[in-house]
Amino acid sequence: MEIKLNKGDVINNEELTQIFKCSTQGGMRRSHKTNTLVLVSNHVKSIYSDKWFDKELHYTGMGSTGDQTLGSQNKTLHESNFNGVEVHLFEVFELREYTYQGIVIYNGKGYQEKQTDIDGNERKVWMFPLKLKDGKPISVNDEIIKKLQETKQKSFRKLNWKQIKRLAESKKEKSQSYRLTETKSIERDEYIKLYALERASGNCQLCEKPAPFLKKDGNPYLEVHHIDYLANKGSDTIDNVAALCPNCHRKMHSLELQRDIDKLKKLALEKLEY
Repeated sequence: MEIKLNKGDVINNEELTQIFKCSTQGGMRRSHKTNTLVLVSNHVKSIYSDKWFDKELHYTGMGSTGDQTLGSQNKTLHESNFNGVEVHLFEVFELREYTYQGIVIYNGKGYQEKQTDIDGNERKVWMFPLKLKDGKPISVNDEIIKKLQETKQKSFRKLNWKQIKRLAESKKEKSQSYRLTETKSIERDEYIKLYALERASGNCQLCEKPAPFLKKDGNPYLEVHHIDYLANKGSDTIDNVAALCPNCHRKMHSLELQRDIDKLKKLALEKLEY
C-alpha cells in the first residue's frame, strides 16, 4: 500500500492512525493492514531522548520498565531488513503534532546500553541505528528547538528532586548527540541543567555571590555553563557543569582563566545529598 505523505508534513494522531491503520498509542506501532511499522520519536513527553548523530538516529526500543528484549515490535524493527515491513518515522516537537521524516532503514547493528529509569532502577535498553531512505532528515527550525527546550524545562520541573538527581547522576556517556537544524544543534538534557542549578543553591559558583535577580517563577537567575565546552567535545554530565551569574559566565568565555576552570571542576564533583 502506498503511503501518501511528503517529508515534513505535520499531521495529528487521528490522521496518522487513519493513514497507517495502526494503534493510536505507543512509540512503535505495527500495522498488518498496511504492512508498516510506525516509529514515533516524541521529544516532548519522553524522558529518554532518542539520539541524533548527524544523519543517523539511534532509536530507543520498546519497553518502559525492566530490561528490554528483542521481542514484540523490537523484533519487528530488528528484522525489518528482510521481513518486508516498511518502517516510517515521525518526530514530535509540539504536543499532538507529528512531523513526518520518511521511510527509515535499519542497518542491523542494534546494541544494548544501560539506562536508569525514573525510579532509579538500572536496566538494559535496545538502541536501533536508523537512517532515512533518502539520506536526508529534514532540517528543524532553531525556533522549534528553542520552544521544545522550554517545554521540557517545564515538564522536568514537575519531577521531584529525587527523580532529577537519579536521572542526572546516572548519565555517564561522554559522546554528545546532535542534530541538523538551521545551524547545528547539540542536544542538552534538561535534568542536567536543573541539577546544576539546585547544586548551586542560588549562588554563583565562581564569584560566590547570590544570583543578581529572581525569575518570574521565583527561582534565582543563574546560567548553566559547560566547563569543557560541548563544541570541544565536552560532556553534558553533572561533572562538567556549573551555575554562574551572567557576568561570571561572560568572564569564563572571554578569559578562560585556568584557576577559574580548576575551581569549577572541583565544585562539579560535588553531588546533591538528597
